[in-house]
This record gives sequence, C-alpha cells and structure tokens, in this order.
Amino acid sequence: MPLTLADVNIESKEKDGQDYLWTLNFGPQHPATHTTLRIVLKLDGERVVDSIPDIGYLHSGFEKIGEHLDYNQYVTVTDRMNYISPMANNVAWHHAVETLLDIELTPRCKYIRVIISELARISDHLLSTGAMGLDTGAFTFFLYAFYQRECIYDIFETLCGARFTNSYTRVGGVMHDMTPTVIEKIRSFLKTFPKTLDDMERLLNRNRIFVDRTKDVGVLTKQEALSRACSGPVARASGVTRDLRIDEPYLAYGDFDFNICCATAGDCFARYYVRMAEMRESLKIVQQAIENLPSGPANIGSDERTAMPSKQQVYQTIEGTIMQFELVMANRGIEVPHEEVYAATEAPNGELGFYIVGDGSDVAYRARCRPPSFIHFAAFPHLMKGHTLSDVVAVLGSLNIIAAELDR
Repeated sequence: MPLTLADVNIESKEKDGQDYLWTLNFGPQHPATHTTLRIVLKLDGERVVDSIPDIGYLHSGFEKIGEHLDYNQYVTVTDRMNYISPMANNVAWHHAVETLLDIELTPRCKYIRVIISELARISDHLLSTGAMGLDTGAFTFFLYAFYQRECIYDIFETLCGARFTNSYTRVGGVMHDMTPTVIEKIRSFLKTFPKTLDDMERLLNRNRIFVDRTKDVGVLTKQEALSRACSGPVARASGVTRDLRIDEPYLAYGDFDFNICCATAGDCFARYYVRMAEMRESLKIVQQAIENLPSGPANIGSDERTAMPSKQQVYQTIEGTIMQFELVMANRGIEVPHEEVYAATEAPNGELGFYIVGDGSDVAYRARCRPPSFIHFAAFPHLMKGHTLSDVVAVLGSLNIIAAELDR
C-alpha cells in the first residue's frame, strides 16, 4: 500500500548517526492487519526499531457483558470473541460454566463437542495459514484454504442453522443433536479435505519466496515462549510440548489417538508448519469421533434443572413448559454455588480460559477471559525488533491475532 504524508511523521531525533526515525501507522485500516488493530512502528529506514501495539478499537466490553447475561445467553457473545472459530469459544465458555456447576455431560454430547471443536480448529488454521500465504504473495494457496472453510461452514449451517456466529452449545448440552445429514457431510469432508491439504502443502512448503519470507523471521525461543505465557501453535512451534487436550484432558479427548505437533525453530515458518500438521491430527480426531459416536441423548435432561428442555417436551408436557418458563422467563432454574472457577480449553490459537464467580443467581458475579491473542500480541514488539517493514505482515500473520480477543 503506498504511503501518504498523513501516514508518516518525522521525529527530529538522532540515532546511530541517522538524522531521524520514521513513525509509521500500520493499521487500523490496512489490508494486512486482518482486522481492526493498529501498530505504531518506529523505523530506521526500513528497519524496525520499535513497534507499539494499540488494541482499543472495538470497545466490546466482553467481560462486563458476562456479568449481565445469564449462562446460556452469554454464548452469543463468545461467538464474537474469536469470530474465526466461534464453535471453539462456545465450548470453552460452557465448559467453564459446567465446571462451576459440577455437571457431567452425556457421552454423546462430549463427542459432539469434540467434533465441532476440531472442525473449528481446522477452520481457524485454514484462515490463519491462508491469510499468511496471501500476505506473502501466495494468492492461490489462499483460495484453496477458503474453499475448504466454506465446506465447514456448510456443516455448521446444517447442524445449527448458522454459518458464522453459531451459538451452538447450552448449559448441559447443545442446541440440537447431530442428524444423519450432518454426519454424512462430515464424512464427505473427511474424504475430500486430505487431498486439498496435500495440494496446499505442495504449493507452499518449498515455495522459495514464502520460505525466504518466513524462515528465521520472528524467532521466539522456547524459554521466551514460556516466560511470555504463549500457548497453542505459537508455543508449540518453539518447542513447548503443552496441549490441554493431553495435559489436562476434558470432554472425551482421552478416548482418541492423536499426536501433539511441535517444532523447534520458533520462526514464522514453524508456526505455519505446526498449524498445517495440526489440521491432519484434527482430521484423525473427527474421524474417530464420528465413527464411534455414542447413542443416547445429547443433553443431560431437563430433570437436572439446568439444561433446556426439548421443543417436544415444551409443547407436549406440562413439566417441559414449566421448566422452559423457569429457565427463560422466571430466572429461577439454574442453582449456582457461591464459588469461583477457572477452566480452559485448547482453542485453535492456544489456551482459552474463563474465570467465573458464582453468587447463586443465573448470572455470573464476575466473568473474565484469558484469550490467546491478547497474550501473543504482547510478544509482537519483541519478535519484530531488527526486522524490516516487509516482515511485519509475516510475523503478524503467523501469530494469527484476532482483534476481537484484544479489547478488555
């Protein structure tokens, strides 16, 4: 993008014999920022001397909203946090709520949530790697990635009626059980996606331009990843072998055979490569889950006074009608203990955790979120020092910063 005088300020400041440093605004409206975030760059020629992240452009107040909506209503807000993989956010929020309420999900519900979480991971990684390829000149790779995202959107639309902001999970279960049509669409995706993934790897893994722009760029060592609280693919690309699906198992992840994908280089290429490898492992998990999907109910049942009754119960039984009224209108359905809890899941970008304080009502007294993008964006200035202006888009794309997770 060509620069204008409005984009650049000159500081009358000497450094290493230079007459001045350039101050360049990267964003908030810039095609390579992916979303509404801004970085103030200090440049010595084209060399980045310093970079200052600026996060406050959405003014969402996600955490405070969590103290005004009940435990089912708030799931619609989690969709808007990481809007690239909203299903994973839904699962993370209700995992924390169910930990607070000490609810044990049905086996079928656990498998369904694992399936949608892994499909969301694939969707998120497709956008991350696709946009990273686009930023570094690989437009064809981007098109391959986004076509497959549309296939996952089709699955989610068949499952819950929404393609983008799904709001699929509920306390104690899910909005709708999986139908045979959804299962067939997932099986079709499992058959076709591996070939596309092979094509994508052939396009980029040995592409000289992409390799030159990503290898040895934005290096994050293992010790730095640990000290900066990085998680997910960003940490695993630096040799940190932590994955909550293995280290702190939740849902039904203990039932499945899959590998943790790691690298040691810690550069942009390693972060890309870990995400590509993780998509194959997610396919393995979904394949195992869909072929061994337990029978039985997807929700814990309205007799627990927490899960929403089915429409059939509401329309055909007085007990279902009363339960629907108490949960939705009378606000006296869910009994919440006066306790606090922190629970986290392995979201596509890393550890996504929620801290909830219950006060007996059906609304959280305090709700706080630990989003991975907020942690990783703080490491951006460290990763950029000494690199050139053209490296900004590669490093930013490799971190996959989602600005909606940044605002507090």
